[in-house]
Amino acid sequence: MVEADHSNLFGVRPPQAAHHNLQRAIAATARSSYTLARMRHEIVLAPEAVDDLKRMDARTRATATDAIEKHLRHEPEKPSRSRIKRLRGLRKPQYRLRVGAHRIFYDVIGDVVEILAVVSKAAAARWLDRKGERT
Repeated sequence: MVEADHSNLFGVRPPQAAHHNLQRAIAATARSSYTLARMRHEIVLAPEAVDDLKRMDARTRATATDAIEKHLRHEPEKPSRSRIKRLRGLRKPQYRLRVGAHRIFYDVIGDVVEILAVVSKAAAARWLDRKGERT
């Protein structure tokens, strides 16, 4: 007597087929511009950054917080031509986010983004001289 293979009877696939489909999905994702999942970072504001945001007018503050959410929540370490820059020669802050006439200085530690300060472009160099930690 020969046993029938009923593994596909109710739409259940054997583990090898599921693994093969996952491999195909991963390969297709690598070729496309989509990502299966991006890690969500926690955003923490240093007391100085909170004070900086409080001093801003409502529109500028909204623009800054929107940019923080958009650019730093999922890929804070991904440099771009004009927005995110890895700062050289500094241990702290590690990065700068450009938002209009303001600069947001931050560090990334694991899955936490620590916003250190939000300063105007004109004050950015002075802030880095005072607060930046050289390597």
